[in-house]
Amino acid sequence: MTLSHPAARSDGAPGRFERLAEAASNLTSSPAFSLFCVLLVGGFFAVHAAGLSTEWQILVGDTMTAITLLLLALLKNTERRAEHALQRKLDAIAAALLEQHEGRGGEAHEELRKAIRLEERL
Repeated sequence: MTLSHPAARSDGAPGRFERLAEAASNLTSSPAFSLFCVLLVGGFFAVHAAGLSTEWQILVGDTMTAITLLLLALLKNTERRAEHALQRKLDAIAAALLEQHEGRGGEAHEELRKAIRLEERL
């Protein structure tokens, strides 16, 4: 089985995971999520300071670990899609500049137009 770049889809439309990653990126950049994280870390320290049972300490620690791993996967997906969009833009700019330097225009200029705002579609 070959793994392909998440942005290299044949139809160009984002899949379920890409839509989930985008929604999660929007959620995690919100002030509400920042407050949730501060409360979770505060809960971690409160559980340890209060000397609650080991089960509570493990529960809070495991919750933080699970959230961290989920955010890491979603962040990496978003990063790879943005990286792919940026590379396509650079390729389109280079091709358009080469066509312009050679005195011909056409296909590369159209690819450059398509590449503009590409990261919003991926």
